[in-house]
Amino acid sequence: MVAIGHLIGYGAGTIDLVKVFGTTLGDSQFKQLTIIAAAFFVFAVGLTSWAVRERVLISTRDGNAKADAVKTLSQILKTTANLPSRIRAICWVQFWAWIGWFPFLFYGTTWVGEVYFRYHPEVSASASKDTLGDVGRIGSLSLVVFSIITFLGSVLLPLVIQSPDSDRRRFTPRGPPTLTPILTALNNNKPDLLTAWQWSHLIFAGAMCLAPFVRSLQMATIIVSICGIPWAVACWAPFAFMGIEINRLTTPSTMLANGTSYRRLSDDDFPSPTSSPALRLNHLDPDMDDSPANDNSTGETAGIYLGILNLFTTLPQFVGTFISMIVFSILEPGKSPELHADGGEEEVKKAADGPNAIAVCLFIGALSAIGAAYATTRMKVTTR
Repeated sequence: MVAIGHLIGYGAGTIDLVKVFGTTLGDSQFKQLTIIAAAFFVFAVGLTSWAVRERVLISTRDGNAKADAVKTLSQILKTTANLPSRIRAICWVQFWAWIGWFPFLFYGTTWVGEVYFRYHPEVSASASKDTLGDVGRIGSLSLVVFSIITFLGSVLLPLVIQSPDSDRRRFTPRGPPTLTPILTALNNNKPDLLTAWQWSHLIFAGAMCLAPFVRSLQMATIIVSICGIPWAVACWAPFAFMGIEINRLTTPSTMLANGTSYRRLSDDDFPSPTSSPALRLNHLDPDMDDSPANDNSTGETAGIYLGILNLFTTLPQFVGTFISMIVFSILEPGKSPELHADGGEEEVKKAADGPNAIAVCLFIGALSAIGAAYATTRMKVTTR
């Protein structure tokens, strides 16, 4: 679904929206894309709010019913500092990987557009009425190919990669007798998801290492398209491994970091479940002998760990922004001459001979991706 969303968004970016809608939604490509994206966002959130029914959470302990923000933050920090070894390994892989993905996702379209205007002397920004819109359309076209490859990878890769943490014997589909040995060999040699995750980091790093040397739109498009394969794995692997570890921690009973456990009541506990659905939280003392041992988790433990994984996904964006700020201030402190109508030919030629700041950011991201691959290797030997 993420790949389909990317495909629709980048596909819209390739269209000259000003010609289609006029100036009703704005006088530039970027303004109209923003309005369209906001409209889809409101629609998606509204549809989710209408379709999803939540149960009321009723706590049986009054003392902790209104925990303040300081206590909540303290609990998150305490849990983060005492993560299980496997979950900590997953978070650190995600941290290093996203330092690499941040500049690609944020500057990818701009980089492709800059390559087009900077290294193709037959085009000039002075001939464009909306240079920013042209950059977006050119870059979006390459990312449409990226999204198509991501979608195909999301569909096909699970068929050729072994399911994580699967102890069951793998099934070999029946086929013609002449193909049975081939099918058996392919089935028995499926790579596991952890190995695929590691190689996805290396593929992404290899592609981004080439970014500073790109001098044509075709090469930039090829590099961006290659990244569709590792992006498909990046949207799959960390959450799959996190789900496995959370299931281990919450089965058969759930004990939270603050020493409380939860019990999910059945429908028989409520006289009218359709009129007033509720989920009661029984905060039990782990030191008491009569605390039930087989209480089912309400999902709070999963929420805590997934929230921490989200922190390790968000923090690299701040790191990437800081790195990009330094690179831009050193290599391109002013305006990019190839993207402005007042840029002279000498300035454009000088910019073409110098380094591309976004490409340097992508290269730094490649180094971080190599760190993510190393962290994935360490994850293989991390004990549970």
